[in-house]
Amino acid sequence: MKTVTVSLCVLALLALSIPALAGAPGKDWSDPVTSMDFLWVPGGCFQMGDTFGDSNPDEKPVHEACVDGFWLGKFAVTQKQWTQVMGTNPSKPPKGGDFPVDSISWQQAKAFAARLNSLNKEGVRYRLPTEAEWEYACRSGGKAEMFAGGADLERLGWYADNSGGGSHAVGQKAPNGLGLYDMSGNVFQWTEDVYEKTAYANHTRNNPLHTAGWGRVARGGHWGGGATCARCTFRCYVSDRCKAASTGLRLVRLP
Repeated sequence: MKTVTVSLCVLALLALSIPALAGAPGKDWSDPVTSMDFLWVPGGCFQMGDTFGDSNPDEKPVHEACVDGFWLGKFAVTQKQWTQVMGTNPSKPPKGGDFPVDSISWQQAKAFAARLNSLNKEGVRYRLPTEAEWEYACRSGGKAEMFAGGADLERLGWYADNSGGGSHAVGQKAPNGLGLYDMSGNVFQWTEDVYEKTAYANHTRNNPLHTAGWGRVARGGHWGGGATCARCTFRCYVSDRCKAASTGLRLVRLP
């Protein structure tokens, strides 16, 4: 009995001495390089596509999509965080601090994730979210929400009617049900998917990722766009080389 007790004590001490290297699924986490906050999004299935009947044709057909759990940035990547990793601020105009980075191409967004991966010594890896992951998270875990957190965009996001003609520091509007900020409005956010108008007709049920077509998909709307663009289901086709002042990014951290 004494041997067993000692062994259990040793195991307990060892467990306490092992650092939380990359966080555990279900727990929120902060990147050690940039202090970027990530929230755990539990996996699940949802009806992907426009369920309100207001959609463009590329938001149909509505179909069931299932995603595994993942970490998603609590906020869009800020200009300060981008500069920490890449050394320069491409935003136009540069505002610095907690304003979302903008004027970046899809290729630059991918380069940012790759650079952050190389700087992280804990083996943590980042990437852009898929369309399915992004929409599931925007809708507070796949709920029937038009915007990220409900139907009142004025309360939830910056868009043409309230932005004053420019982006705002992240986290100033109300979060959605998962605690994510600015998923509707402020800046569009790049996703991993290739754009194709008929992509949804070819989606797999589990963790869909569309790889055929041209350009990429940005999600979320922006400070200069109308409410339609800020809907969780809105798909925006953008050339992967385009550097628009309306477009930034938000990262997924791999489990």
